[in-house]
Amino acid sequence: MKESVVILKSEHRSISAVLLGLKHLAELAQDAHIKPEFQVFRSMLRYIDQYPERLHHPKEDEHLFARLLKRCPEARSLVEGLQAEHVRGAQLERKLVFFEEGWPEGAAEFLGAVDAYADFHWKHMRKEEVEVLPLAEKHLTDDDWRAIDRAFQANEDPIAKIEERDFGRLFSRIAALAPAPVGLGEAWKRVSN
Repeated sequence: MKESVVILKSEHRSISAVLLGLKHLAELAQDAHIKPEFQVFRSMLRYIDQYPERLHHPKEDEHLFARLLKRCPEARSLVEGLQAEHVRGAQLERKLVFFEEGWPEGAAEFLGAVDAYADFHWKHMRKEEVEVLPLAEKHLTDDDWRAIDRAFQANEDPIAKIEERDFGRLFSRIAALAPAPVGLGEAWKRVSN
């Protein structure tokens, strides 16, 4: 398997792990007697909003998708659809602010927004893995793959390397803040309303 494909799938797993954790915690937050630690939600939203935007999608768009379009013009509709989806951000922040400021009100709306976004993102990643990657395997040359692998492996831009380390720290912070079974943080406290 090409190194860039391994990296892409690994990044998809990281994003999926945060989405799954976010869904679980949003479900846990439906109990009006357990007050969520909202910082973990903010950290998770920052990760799923900024990591794909700054590191993941640019590599797909600029390297994998661009080369695929040169070799397989019939993939244009698929690629353009995925690129349009890349522009669609998480847009969960507003729901989180409403929930945090009005707790316990807003829990159901936040969960609904999380569920919709997670479903959207999982379908998006599946489309990349099930539709784009087989086309790329079929149409890209060895030279194409070497260039894509270099771009995916290196993040040669020093700013990107800093951001990659920052996202690693953010991922670790999420694990430290989130209560079990999502992370290693303390259980949310039970309160009486």
